[in-house]
Order: sequence, then structure tokens, then C-alpha cells
Amino acid sequence: MKNRTNTIEVNSFIEYKRHAKDFILITLGIIMASIGLKEFLLPNNFLDGGAMGLSLLTELMTGVELSLLIVLINLPFILIGAKQISVKFAVKSALAILSLSILVHFITLPTITEDKLLIAVFGGFFLGAGIGLSIRGGAVIDGTEVLALYVSKRTSLSVGDFISVFNVVLFSFSALLINVETAMYSMLTYFSASKTVDFIINGIEEYIGVTIISEKAIEIKNTIVNKLGRGVTVYNSESGFGKSGLKNNDNKILFCVVTRLEVTSLVLEIEKIDSDAFVVQHSIKDTKGGMIKKRPLH
Repeated sequence: MKNRTNTIEVNSFIEYKRHAKDFILITLGIIMASIGLKEFLLPNNFLDGGAMGLSLLTELMTGVELSLLIVLINLPFILIGAKQISVKFAVKSALAILSLSILVHFITLPTITEDKLLIAVFGGFFLGAGIGLSIRGGAVIDGTEVLALYVSKRTSLSVGDFISVFNVVLFSFSALLINVETAMYSMLTYFSASKTVDFIINGIEEYIGVTIISEKAIEIKNTIVNKLGRGVTVYNSESGFGKSGLKNNDNKILFCVVTRLEVTSLVLEIEKIDSDAFVVQHSIKDTKGGMIKKRPLH
């Protein structure tokens, strides 16, 4: 009974810590997005892609308050998110979007620069940072990806394809309704924002998963652990087909995760032991747990 109580307490603490972290990330995201909108994009009539870009374009064409449009245009996406993802996700996103609209309505920020290139790049950076931080916190302040997920499940379009088509249409309308120059700067804003979102979500350190198939797997494993200071997982293999034909004898398959800066050293050590080893590399977006960081060697 005591162990069960301790488990419940530990789980409650983990959930509380996760909720606190999500709250901080979403709050920072809302602040960053507000800076991007109020200090860069809005004073200069620049647009972005996605639902936020649609809100900005509608505000320019109709004069309706942007804070209201942010809520109205994202509302259908929130409802879709409740069905496609979870009610919890939809509630967090709704609160985040409502908070952003309130902040956009009430805050006033000074204009830092009138240089259009700087406005496009840094406006996109702050807006992208806001969107990325909100996603890391388990919510969205731009519902385009939710709609893209919904459409991808019902059509042959992938999520990336739909977002690309959506933004091409949006920027085409902005070129027709406003002017070509604004549309071009808005595309630059979108590229800046999307790269920032990728950076925030995937992190600065890109990991590479490496699968190694070799007759000298144990020796390679010892080198990875003892010389490179990396963790490694060993799988049993019953048979396989390679250059020498079908092999039915038992073998070992190694898998480890390193940063992209360390993969060259790993491959070099493998080649020293077995130049014929079959090595497969593939990108990993993020990792959690395990021995990702290099351990000290004694």
C-alpha cells in the first residue's frame, strides 16, 4: 500500500512539473509572438504564412481588429484539434490563442527599425519563436498544422504539401490584393518564422541514429562504450542476406545515437575494426532518456 502511495505521489509530481513547464513555454511563446506582431509586422503591414498570415491579410483588407480575427480564424482549427488530437490540446490552444489576442490588443511597443529586410527577418523570428515555444508546450497559436493533419488523413496530400499549397494561395492573394513587394517580403517573413519553429522544436543539436551490422559487433560495441563513451543497444539477429549470400548464423546488430559532429569519429572507429561493416545513418529529431550525452571515461 505504501509503495502504491509513493508511486501516485511520484506520478503527480511528474505531471505537475510537466504542466508547469508547458505553462512557462506557452507564456514565453505568447510574449514572443506578440513582439513579432506588434513591433515588426503590424506597423509595416507585413504578413506571415498560415492562419496568422490569413488573420493579418483579413485585417488589412477589412479593418477588423486583429485580436478578434486571431480568435475567429483559429476557432475552427481548435475544434478540429479537439477531435483529431485531444480535448486537452484544444483547451490549451484556445487559452493560448485567447491570451495572444488580448496581449496584441492591449500592448503598445515602439518601432525599432524601418528597414524592410530587418522587419521581415526579425518579425518572422519572433513570431516563429512564439509558435515553436507554444508547440513545445503542447499547444498551438497558429492552427494551420491542425488543419493540415485533418486534410492529410482524408486526401493524398501530406501535411507539408497542404501547408505549402495553403501558403502559396495566401501569398498569391496578398500579391493581388496588396502588392507584389509586400507579398515577397511576407514570404521572407514566413521562411524566417518556419526556420525558427524548426530550430525551437528540433533543437540546436541534431542527433544521428547509427545502425551497425558486422561480424565484429562485440569488438565495435566495446570501442563505442570504452573509447567513445557512448551508449549502445545490441540486438540479436538470426539471419541475413549480404555480399556473401545468405547467412543463418546468429549475429549482433548495434544501434547508438550520436550528435552529427561525432558521427565521423564513430564511423572512423568502425572502419578501423571492420571496413566491411554495414553502417546505416538516419536523422533523429529529438531524444529523451538514455545515455545521449558523452559519459566521462576513466
